[in-house]
This record gives sequence, structure tokens and C-alpha cells, in this order.
Amino acid sequence: MAKVDFRLVMPERELLAVDADMVVVPGSEGDFGVLPGHAPLISTVRPGVLEVFQGGKAEARFLVVGGFAEVTGTRCTVLAEEAMALADVSADQLAEREKTAERDLAEAGDDAARARGERGLSIARELRRAQAFALSRA
Repeated sequence: MAKVDFRLVMPERELLAVDADMVVVPGSEGDFGVLPGHAPLISTVRPGVLEVFQGGKAEARFLVVGGFAEVTGTRCTVLAEEAMALADVSADQLAEREKTAERDLAEAGDDAARARGERGLSIARELRRAQAFALSRA
């Protein structure tokens, strides 16, 4: 059976390089699945859960924060701003990330800081939602 050459990369390192049956990417316009022979595309990535399937089962799941996905007929590369294995992140860690973002927003002294705070809070909430949804399906 054909496979997709998948790479998950952050600015500082490559997190995963594997031949997968399918990859599901949280695209900005909605989740999309990548199978061998997929039409070429480039998409932005929104905060959410990226899943790597082998044999019809999600073998690896990652929380991702923004970035880009490039897809060809044989390859899928996700360049993520931030990514972490779903299994390595607790609900408490994400709750603390949200509290920190709320505090940063409350303490914002100018428009740029306020914009960063709002983005950080939005990402924290999306990650908590995505984690809860992914764990409810496991």
C-alpha cells in the first residue's frame, strides 16, 4: 500500500518523520486528510490536533499552533510554529497557559501588547478545546 512521506517540523527541530497511511491536518479552512496521491496544496495551519494514521488507527497525535502545510502527491510537510505530542500535555498545563494569557492581556500596556495577548488567549482556548475533543474520541 502506498504511503505519505510525512514530516512535522518546528523552527528549532524536526519532531516526526514517518511514512504514514494518512495525516489529518487542522487547516485554517477546516481539517483535511492527506492520502497518497493527494492534489498539491499549501494551507495555513490553525491551532488544533494533527493526527498521523497507520493501519486505520491514529498512531500519533500532536497539538499544533499555527504554521503552514505543504502537500504533494507523495509528501506532506507541516511547518508548525509550535507542536507538542498530545500525550505529553495535560489539561492542567493548558489551563495554566490560558491563565497566563489572560494575565498578559490584562496587563497589556499598548495596542501591540494587547494584540499579542488576545492572540495568546485565543490559541490557549483553542488548544484546550482541541485536546478535550481529541481525548473524547480516543
